[in-house]
Amino acid sequence: MSAELEELYQSIILDHNRRPKNFRDMPDATAHADGVNPLCGDQLTVWLRMDGESVADISFRGQGCAISKASASMMTQVVKGKSRADADKLFDDVHALVTGRAGAQAAELGALKALSGVSKFPLRVKCASLAWHAMRAALHGAGGSVTTDQSGGESAS
Repeated sequence: MSAELEELYQSIILDHNRRPKNFRDMPDATAHADGVNPLCGDQLTVWLRMDGESVADISFRGQGCAISKASASMMTQVVKGKSRADADKLFDDVHALVTGRAGAQAAELGALKALSGVSKFPLRVKCASLAWHAMRAALHGAGGSVTTDQSGGESAS
């Protein structure tokens, strides 16, 4: 990755950390899930309001590092309005991106590509994927809490 591209990606992450999008509670949510990364203390809640099979609204609230907050913010922007199936595909594509296994689908991720540098820092993969795992749990009605320590892998599934 070029130095210019890395600088752009860092700028996107810092902007989403400073001014996160959809950073609010959602009293009329139809689903929610909590996410916890015990390793670094990141914790958040993701709320969804579904309209049939479509994500009508999504928000999050919590605390964590810049990568965790930026990833959650970017996630809310791209998942809003998507079908359940498309949100699942985004989860898979972003998970592949942050774990360094992204292929051709990386080109389709737009601003989410800013998270690609995380794959160089295995401990940060958990930070970048936490909100996505909480979103997926809420999306499938699992609710409750997900943690990055589940499944013994780099992130909860």
